[in-house]
Amino acid sequence: MEHDGQLELYAAVADQLKEAHTRVRALQVPEGVRMALTRKLLVITAAAKHDLADAARRLERFTADLDEGRIPDEER
Repeated sequence: MEHDGQLELYAAVADQLKEAHTRVRALQVPEGVRMALTRKLLVITAAAKHDLADAARRLERFTADLDEGRIPDEER
């Protein structure tokens, strides 16, 4: 049964990552900011391969930051 829960978490994280990528693409921000946000999402995706629970927490924080308008400054 624990395996089913893990599969459900994988599916939920995958859906949330897809949604986060869609949101980032839709943002009206400079390209450097979009690239920085996309890199963060790629790091979360890579983390999911090794520690799914940690990736889910990171993704939750990332999404909360987007919801609150906390977007990084453009890299120079």
